[in-house]
Parts: sequence; structure tokens; C-alpha cells
Amino acid sequence: MMKIDIDRRILAVCPNVQIGLLSADVVNCETSDALWQEIENEAARIAATYQLLEINQRPAIAATRKLYKSLGKDPGRYRVSSEALCRRIIRGLGLYRLTSLIDIVNLVSIKSGYAISGLDAGKLVGDTLIMGVGEKDEQYCGIGRGLLNIEGLPVYRDAQGPVATPTSDEERTKFTLDTSKVQININAFAPEMPVDEALNWLASLLERYAQASNIETRIQTHF
Repeated sequence: MMKIDIDRRILAVCPNVQIGLLSADVVNCETSDALWQEIENEAARIAATYQLLEINQRPAIAATRKLYKSLGKDPGRYRVSSEALCRRIIRGLGLYRLTSLIDIVNLVSIKSGYAISGLDAGKLVGDTLIMGVGEKDEQYCGIGRGLLNIEGLPVYRDAQGPVATPTSDEERTKFTLDTSKVQININAFAPEMPVDEALNWLASLLERYAQASNIETRIQTHF
């Protein structure tokens, strides 16, 4: 499991941040009907519970948006990933059916409210991820988004460079059907779903739908 360091600029705004960490060996595959039914059930609950303008008031999303604003980033233009997923659901656009690993992360994200960084551990460089702040003209290719301006976004970096933000993960370390080991970070800048509960549910989903083994979990706090 990767070590995590967090920049003091992020801790100054979110001193009670918790990061739920999970590493595991997995087998990725196309999303099964059973997993997709769990996603559709949760999507139906979200659509019945929230109006479009209420999503950004969920505690986990609101805290991440507050962090963006404090770092000089517009959270309305660079939406938190959990917010963007929930907005698609409420607008009736639905979610994309992708692979087990991606859809498991999306399911936990929409239910918990947390932006989750899902990384192919085999593509990470070094033994530490540092959550810092994106710099001007820093190269970052968001998954499905092309070049993304990450200046002012909270960003994880490994020894080679940036790999994840709460808006979009980076192409270099994305999940593919060849992914066999994962590093997943649940980014709780403020509490919503208990982080231990989210981690345990994530682990159970990975066991059921991605043949996960050698699962390790940890909650990192800074208070």
C-alpha cells in the first residue's frame, strides 16, 4: 500500500481530512448484470432523494468544493467527480457501464459522496503519493477529458508526476482490463458516510465482482 503525504495548504482548509486507503490484487472484467443492478438501485435512490441543486450541498461534496475555492479553482467548472456522477443521474442521463473496477468505484462514490481515486498500482512509481496543489501549465491528461488544467486543484503525485484529482484521474494510471493490482483512495475532506463503512463496502464489492484478494485497508487522518 502506498504511503500518503498531504500538503499543508490542503490541511489548512480541511484539517479533519480522512483518506480511506485500499490495496488489493484483482481481476478486472466487463461489469456483470448483478453489479449493474446494484448501481441502478443506488441511482434510483439518489434520483428520488435529491434535486439537482441539492447535490452540491452533500457534506462530502460541499467540503471538496470549498477546498477548490480556497485554492482558486471554480468548482462549477471543474466539478467534483462524485457531484458530476450524481448530476448525470438526476438529469436522467444515466451512468456509463464500463468495467467492474470502474463501476465499483463509481457506485461507492455516488452513495458515499466522496471523490475516489482509483489507480492501477502496477503503473504507480515509487512508494509514496503526495497530495499537493496543481501548478500552472502542469501536464495532466484526464481520463476521457484530454488535457486538463489542474492549476489550483488538489492532486496526487507519484515519483513520476500527477496521477489523480477529485475531478478526474490521469490516463497514465487508469484501470484497464489488464489491471491486476489496485490502489484506491477515498478522499473524505469532510465526513458523510463513515469512512470505515465505505472501505468495508468497497472491499466486499471487490471480492464479489473483481475476485479481490490480499486486501489491505487503512484510514489516514491528520488530526
